[in-house]
Amino acid sequence: MKNELSVRKAVPEDIDGIFQLLELYVSAGIVLQRSKEDIAHYLGNFRVAILNDRIIGCAAARDFGNDLVEVRSLVIHPDFQGCGVGRTIVSHIIADMQKSRKIWRLFALTMRPEFFCKLGFREVPKALFPEKIWSDCTKCAKRHCCDEIAVLLDSEDVNNG
Repeated sequence: MKNELSVRKAVPEDIDGIFQLLELYVSAGIVLQRSKEDIAHYLGNFRVAILNDRIIGCAAARDFGNDLVEVRSLVIHPDFQGCGVGRTIVSHIIADMQKSRKIWRLFALTMRPEFFCKLGFREVPKALFPEKIWSDCTKCAKRHCCDEIAVLLDSEDVNNG
């Protein structure tokens, strides 16, 4: 599979595929629902994993400014979970950060912190990311009983690791 898997920035033709992937996880409360219009508006944030001309995974990298970027909407088609697709997408985002910025902080709110920790992230308090809380958490049904863990990787972790 590795020879056929590729990760690239999303293009307009990917909107439907991204929407369909996200919808697989909305009802389980794993990701927030996003409209096709919202995906189109933020398309430049998305990376897609392609296998045999099919989108099998995606993630967005949202820039909050001040060198703070969030990995969000990370989903892999159920048929391909555990095959390294998520790791490949997040590694692609990290590589982009290293190329485009000298100093950066990349974080995620996740129910699977062990996945991110294997990639060098560390668990941190959610309070470190008020930008996230102000923009998204207030819209979430789980805002008063959040079950996600905050993880962080920054340029110092990568440069000193």
